[in-house]
Amino acid sequence: MALHGDTVAGKKIELVLRDDAGTADQTRRIAQELVVNEGVSMLTGFGLTPLAMSVAPVLNQAKVPAIITSATTSAIMKQSDYFVRTSMGGPQSAVPVATWAVENGLKRVVTLVTDYGPGHDIEKGFTDQFKKEGGEIVEAVRVPLQNPDFAPFLQRVRDAKPDAVFVFVPSGVGSLFMKQFTDRGLKEAGIKLIATGDVTDDDLLNGIGDPAMGVVTGHFYSANHDSPENKAFVEQVRKANNNMRPNFMSVGGYDAMHLAYAALEKTGGDTDGTKLVEAMKGMEWMSPRGPIAIDPATRDIVQDIYIREVKKVDGELYNVELKTYEKIRDPNAN
Repeated sequence: MALHGDTVAGKKIELVLRDDAGTADQTRRIAQELVVNEGVSMLTGFGLTPLAMSVAPVLNQAKVPAIITSATTSAIMKQSDYFVRTSMGGPQSAVPVATWAVENGLKRVVTLVTDYGPGHDIEKGFTDQFKKEGGEIVEAVRVPLQNPDFAPFLQRVRDAKPDAVFVFVPSGVGSLFMKQFTDRGLKEAGIKLIATGDVTDDDLLNGIGDPAMGVVTGHFYSANHDSPENKAFVEQVRKANNNMRPNFMSVGGYDAMHLAYAALEKTGGDTDGTKLVEAMKGMEWMSPRGPIAIDPATRDIVQDIYIREVKKVDGELYNVELKTYEKIRDPNAN
């Protein structure tokens, strides 16, 4: 809005912010209030899968579009024809990591994921692709979502002596995982850490420090992505947020706003929910993350996934892109 103003096709854009405290019942109640009492034309947000799932009945009844900026479980999209996603579909980032691992001689891998919907999706996406490429899954480890202590699970990984461990943990838990990975001596034991990008979240990377060096991840965004769109994005986010580095959450939100603006332009300012969703289908644009599109069949995002390695750049830690896998779809989408 700071870059593009608050008027589109003659309609003034107004943001109504509500905090659902990460509770699905509250998300659904807030969505109902916004649609019925406030008369909103679009919803956007949803940090976690259950929160997105909870509003599907509201969307179906009210015929109001909801743009998902974070939640990744594949099954969300099938709950309502009014969901459109600008974050990532489940195992989208895991599939290229599996391909890259085999290409780089990592043939025996233990998977370690958080035991909830996105973790199961990502575990399956990685495992299916890794086996297809000729790799062997030595062991599949699942860690509880609440109060995770990774130490006993990491000991199991170490005992299995794999070439690498493939990891998915929710953003924010990565720093705890990395510390325990280092403390348990897995790096010294020659076990490579490969993961989805949540583990080395841009926003938290400098706080993790040296244990993150050399970790290879697959993800759709890095603050270090080399493009004019991203340089402008990083600069504006830093300026507006006390020099904070943007991460994948912020780019998901930015692209949701782009999509909302573009849909309104296409409908000529018509806020009919069905027309807006139809306008969003098949849209393509250049995001700060790179080229993206909305699949007209699934309303899910199609995007490049980058293999990145944590390196020092100008004294700070960044996810530096090594390889691009283009136009990746969620393998669970149909």
